[in-house]
Amino acid sequence: MAQPTIWELIGTGPNGWGIALAIAAVMTILIALSGFVIGAVIGVFGAWAKVAGGPVTRSIAGFYTTVLRGIPDLLVIYLFYFGGSAVVTAIGKLFGAQGFIGFPGFLAGALAVGITSGAQQTEVFRGAFKAVPSGELEAATACGMSRWLRFRRILAPLTLRHAIPGMGNVWQVTLKESALVSVTGVVELLRQSQIGAGSTGLPFDFYIISAAIYLAISTVSGGLLQFSEKRFTRGVRRG
Repeated sequence: MAQPTIWELIGTGPNGWGIALAIAAVMTILIALSGFVIGAVIGVFGAWAKVAGGPVTRSIAGFYTTVLRGIPDLLVIYLFYFGGSAVVTAIGKLFGAQGFIGFPGFLAGALAVGITSGAQQTEVFRGAFKAVPSGELEAATACGMSRWLRFRRILAPLTLRHAIPGMGNVWQVTLKESALVSVTGVVELLRQSQIGAGSTGLPFDFYIISAAIYLAISTVSGGLLQFSEKRFTRGVRRG
């Protein structure tokens, strides 16, 4: 029996894995987006702690970024998955459940990716805030703007303008980190490729397809980020 071609593998015919790969690609995007958004929220508060916080909050933020940037991402995923499973199992036993209760793989992966992304985005937002000219804030204060209005009209837009390029780099890293979540049992793109390779005996074909899908997602998202960067830098003279 002839082996299916790569075009048949990505199709929807009898030998096709196209639908399964598409669903797995959506799962990859959802994991990456969830982790990126969680990381962005953490990054905002982490940057605030480092820039405007007191000695205690600055120390906590510094410890967080140092530790999370120094620990392998896969280890963080394991800690969340098995640590979360241990907590859920212990709670289950209090209510009469028996045996091991697994922590949801998607949730563990999204939290782990978000925590590691947050350490990187903390530094991105901190650097972006430092790039905002102090004269802009002083002018806003001189005009009688309240703290909230100054943040909404001056600080947030200018900080975001400087942060978008760095956030784009963090997004690309987060997208690749989503492949590590397969160790929790989540069937994302890489895991689906492993399943297909094992079922058909065509590992090279499936991994090439997987690489092409990752590249497509990265290219499209990179284009969206470039569009956002141009939109936020309208009227700014480039050197």
